[in-house]
This record gives sequence, C-alpha cells and structure tokens, in this order.
Amino acid sequence: MSRNGHKDHATHKCALTGQNITARDGVRLDMLRPSLADHIRAVHPELPPDALISRSALSRERAAFIAQTLEAERGALTQLDHDVIDSLAQNDILTENIEDEIDERRSFADRASDTIAAFGGSWTFILSFCALILVWMGVNVAMAASAPFDPYPFILLNLVLSCIAALQAPIIMMSQKRQEAKDRLRSQNDYRVNLKAELEIRHLHEKIDHMLTHQWQRLADIQSIQIELMEDLLQRRR
Repeated sequence: MSRNGHKDHATHKCALTGQNITARDGVRLDMLRPSLADHIRAVHPELPPDALISRSALSRERAAFIAQTLEAERGALTQLDHDVIDSLAQNDILTENIEDEIDERRSFADRASDTIAAFGGSWTFILSFCALILVWMGVNVAMAASAPFDPYPFILLNLVLSCIAALQAPIIMMSQKRQEAKDRLRSQNDYRVNLKAELEIRHLHEKIDHMLTHQWQRLADIQSIQIELMEDLLQRRR
C-alpha cells in the first residue's frame, strides 16, 4: 500500500463529535470556505485550524449556518425554509410529483365534480345543451295544436335551466377550490426546489472562489520556492 493510501485509511477523531473517522471521511477546518469556517469557530472557539470534521457533522453545521444566514436576510423562517435546510443537511431530494399525490387523495365525489366541471366548461356541453333546448322548444311548438307537455313560454324549460344552473355553480366552485389547493402545493414545491437550488449555487460559488484563492496561494508559494532555488544556483555558479 502506498503512503497516501495508508494516510487516507488512518483513523482520526472528529473534532466535533469525537467519532473515529478516516481522513477521506473528514474535512479540515482551514480547508472550508471562510464564512462557514468562521461560523464553526464562533460556535466552537476551541477548535485548532487543522481540526478534522466529519462530513455528517459538517452537514449539520452547514445547515445551522444556512439557517442563521437566511434568518439574518429574511427574518423569521417558515416551515418551508426549515424543510429546505433539513434536506440540505440530509442530502435529500425535494422534487416530487404533486399531481400524483393530489390524485391519490381525491375521493369519488371530488373526481365526479372535476369531471362535471370539465364537461360543463366545454364546447361539447354548450352545443349539446343548445341542441336539447332547440329540440325541446321544437317539439312543444309542433304539439301546440294538441297537448304539449311544456307550452309557450316554456315554463318547465326555465325551471330545468334554473335547477341545472343552481347545481352546476357550486360544483364548479368546488372544483376551482381544489385547483387552487393544487396550485398552492405546486408553488410551495417550486419555492422549496428554487430555494435549495439557490443555496446550493451560492455554496458552489463560494467553494470555487475559496479553491481558486488556495490555488493562487499555492502557485505563489511554488513560484517563490522556484525563485529561491534559482538564486541559490546562481550563487553557487559564482
């Protein structure tokens, strides 16, 4: 086994939990981005700069840091904000199919009202109802000489139309209320997903900036070492 492999499998203790971890399962405090590292130092001032923190403990500290940052920016956090923070700490996926969840909770009456509302707002219903009215009126006009069941001015037809309108209105309202509830669940899900994406992107930007800063520092150190070596060679040649 190589020296690096032995070093990666060596056992260390997490500076926060005290659990035994390997170097691969932990992150040094001085390698974290400055804002998160400052938050951890403020909560645990006794930690040395090279303290090794397990990834699970780091996820919890990161969630607490995000909660503190959001609370400072937006004030009191809502339950949706806490759901997003918990998902970040546990690396859970927030995206879910709202349509399937709502359809599973619908009762027979809900499905019937949605079907009636969808049919009542279609051209099929309008054309069919107009044809029914014309047939109704035509039959009664044709039977005017004998005994029509609804003679002019079609009082029975007016009563039927009033009853249909009285029943159709609350059915459509019930369907609209469920549609509003569905839209509200969609917006809440979109808010959670967008907030998590925003926090993850912000975290990636800070992490990349921190890595670039460390990289530039390393390059500067390597360059200074090279300059010293070149100066030593020049002095030896002289």
